[in-house]
Amino acid sequence: MELRIFYDGNCPLCSAEMRQLKARDPKNLIALEDLNAPDFSERFSHIDRDYANTILHGETATGEVLLGLDVTCKAWALTGTRAWIQLLRLPVIKTVADWCYLRFAKHRYRISYLLTGKARCDDNCQIPTKRR
Repeated sequence: MELRIFYDGNCPLCSAEMRQLKARDPKNLIALEDLNAPDFSERFSHIDRDYANTILHGETATGEVLLGLDVTCKAWALTGTRAWIQLLRLPVIKTVADWCYLRFAKHRYRISYLLTGKARCDDNCQIPTKRR
């Protein structure tokens, strides 16, 4: 595991992106952890679940915590796909992209409803994860 992503499994858009990431991760470099898992706080006491629900959190194999689009860019880089996403880390673009991301994260349920007709997930958009 190179990157563990702590995502909101109740968000249809978040879950869809995690499914896309895992579909492009044949080497299993990315581990996914749903913030809403009943034992989340016990297993990841170093991650503030409330804060992680406001901004995407990731943790590298070395224990470095990444936030927001840094997680997204690292994850897609690990899959070797969607190279254009790395443009979001360029100095000129980074500030605007991060601002936009924070607005998206804050309103993700409303945006999800507008795009998918579903504000929150039911059981059919949960992502099965392998525990090691």
